[in-house]
Amino acid sequence: MAPVLETVGLEKHFGGLTAVAGLSLKIEKGARHALIGPNGAGKTTVINLLTGVLRPSSGRILLEGADITSLESYRRVRRGLARTFQINQLFPDLTPLETIGLAISERMGLGAQWWRVVGSSPAVVAEIVELLERFHLTDAMYERTGNLPYGKQRLLEIALAIACRPRVLLLDEPAAGVPDDERHEILATVAALPADVTVLLIEHDMDIVFSFADRISVLVNGALFVDGPPDEVARDPRVKAVYLGESLDA
Repeated sequence: MAPVLETVGLEKHFGGLTAVAGLSLKIEKGARHALIGPNGAGKTTVINLLTGVLRPSSGRILLEGADITSLESYRRVRRGLARTFQINQLFPDLTPLETIGLAISERMGLGAQWWRVVGSSPAVVAEIVELLERFHLTDAMYERTGNLPYGKQRLLEIALAIACRPRVLLLDEPAAGVPDDERHEILATVAALPADVTVLLIEHDMDIVFSFADRISVLVNGALFVDGPPDEVARDPRVKAVYLGESLDA
């Protein structure tokens, strides 16, 4: 089976610093794939390259076999590639209902008229309600997003990405900054993402990684170090000793 997302010899240099070094990575369709590694390994740089936030110094990015290396970010979203960020990019003055309605309307090419779409289309209303329910946001749908607990904001950001109907979703540390008492909602939500959406997850929380991923790639100094099923990665002495410690024994 051809990979849904692939990098070929991907590199990114910032002056004399190499952030990504000849990365060739394949993400299979429908996969739950985790990209992990120590701080500074280049994980977020990879996500920024995949989504067009950064341009690579060399190499190629393929989405469903098509070269998207030079495409703008918004065109990649339209082709089915969506993401979340380490620090959320939400509109603090909008409610969750308005945020999801805006995303759906933008997907339909009617972003500037989102309020008309929401008010006149039962299908759009049904989709908004379904997303709010799926991501445990119905009790906060009318609240100003900037006033929501941080865990709810993270859930809303994932819901916003799903509202774009991606075929590939990139999650950049969805549990980052979330208090311990709210993490369970994040973990359950990530685990329940639609099966037909391929997911590439960056995450330091190994509970999330190993409860979610069916394949793990370890990045070190911008290069692919170890790649394989979770049980093999957990047993790899190089990973345990140098990058993740003994926590993978669990």
